[in-house]
Amino acid sequence: MKGVFGLLGEKLGHSFSPRIHAELGDYAYSLFEVAKEDLPRFMTEKDFDGINVTIPYKKAVMPFLDEISKKAESIGCVNTVKKREDGTLYGDNTDYDGFMYLIKGLGVDITGKKAIVLGSGGASLTARTVLKEAGAGEIRIISRSGEDNYENISRNQDAEIIVNTTPVGMYPGNGESLIDLSMFRDLKGVIDVIYNPLRTKLILDAMDLGIPCINGLPMLVAQAKRASEIFQDTTIPDSEVERILRKMIFETENIILIGMPGSGKSSVGKNLASMLGREQIDCDRELVERAGMSIPEFFSRFGEGEFRILETEILKELSKKTGKIISTGGGVVTRAENRDLLRQNGTVVFIDRPLNELSVKGRPISLSRPLEELAEERMDSYISWSGFRVSCEGARNKAEEIIRHLKGE
Repeated sequence: MKGVFGLLGEKLGHSFSPRIHAELGDYAYSLFEVAKEDLPRFMTEKDFDGINVTIPYKKAVMPFLDEISKKAESIGCVNTVKKREDGTLYGDNTDYDGFMYLIKGLGVDITGKKAIVLGSGGASLTARTVLKEAGAGEIRIISRSGEDNYENISRNQDAEIIVNTTPVGMYPGNGESLIDLSMFRDLKGVIDVIYNPLRTKLILDAMDLGIPCINGLPMLVAQAKRASEIFQDTTIPDSEVERILRKMIFETENIILIGMPGSGKSSVGKNLASMLGREQIDCDRELVERAGMSIPEFFSRFGEGEFRILETEILKELSKKTGKIISTGGGVVTRAENRDLLRQNGTVVFIDRPLNELSVKGRPISLSRPLEELAEERMDSYISWSGFRVSCEGARNKAEEIIRHLKGE
């Protein structure tokens, strides 16, 4: 299929859209960064066959369109534009389809349930429209200055569904959240339209409370699927959404290796990086570079407390990356705050190796205390922090086993 397709926005930076559309059709997909003053020229020259539209132009493009769908009209904004054969422009809102896919993916019957939507922007309009059509009960909008706001949110603590449509918690503001989920005693499900990081604090909090939750990546892929159908005038099976999702998650998630000092995290990480063509990052090596001295020297001069503080600061930076192999230090589990840092963009793998096979050379903590005592303190955390466990008895390289597990083979 020939044609000019792409994503229109003011500042786009990194976008998953070209990767997704490459899976959906045989057409090139570009990023169109257009300044606000140049938008009229871009839309009237029509040097495209189809575009997706992101902030801040979802409303701004509407005056240039000859026809819009009923969905886009009811929501009040457009995110997909197709140039028809006669040169006229047709606008639709495929975010509607994407958000409907999220509701189905959440796996919770929302019929009659009270929902609160955090935020009042374009994504909030979509969420409200779809929630209403999907049968939700009372829907309340929470904004900073509205009638329902974050100061009086307690009066909506009977909410059963929470949807975040704000950018709070999105990269680079990882770790931020607008609300405390523990106050919502009747909560049945949480939706966050953010997909970078893969797990915002809101999502991680929901996971820890055992509440069904879903991030915005399925919405991104599902809306792209619908946009591609409009571009190509065809039908694409929903199974393609799941296939692309699995592929994107596998390629995007960090693989985080934790375990006792000397368990083989660095060597397994090196082999994983080689087999997958990814960058390996060794946290201890990063710390040595940052400190300008060896780990034994750092411990001798500043002590373990300062070491752990610096280790966490480095993790805050590294864990925002995606698609990396990250080998952590053995004591990463000694600070509870590190858990969410690792989980936000990664699958955590526990490299479990018998104590009698562990190397203690150049490892201050391992040399200063019995390994049995160290293992007893950390073992529960290694297990609870990880998604799965790999036994490395007699062999350090378990990279193939890890890859098979992540691929679901």
